[in-house]
Amino acid sequence: VQLVESGGGLVQPGGSLRLSCAASGFTFSSYDMSWVRQAPGRERELVARISSRGYTFYADSVKGRFTISRDNAENTVYLQMNSLKPGDTAVYYCNAWSTAESYWGQGTHVTVSS
Repeated sequence: VQLVESGGGLVQPGGSLRLSCAASGFTFSSYDMSWVRQAPGRERELVARISSRGYTFYADSVKGRFTISRDNAENTVYLQMNSLKPGDTAVYYCNAWSTAESYWGQGTHVTVSS
């Protein structure tokens, strides 16, 4: 099983980034997929989730700015992040969840700074 995140980097406040998480080794379409972030000195925070059926959930802190989507043909989940703020600075992790198993990626760093 592999979850490989990409797309992180340094961006100015107000800018945009698109994170990708490429999955392999399990039946991607059957899993709920989430993006979870962890800022320095803080606990992990659920940012967004998309269910296997396509239902979405967003944390209040990102609602209206971030969009999660998935491409089951490509086994990939995306996080489009717009209007980024310094408070969005964190390591962003991809998570795959089912009632039986949960998998994590290694994370990708996002830094929002001028």
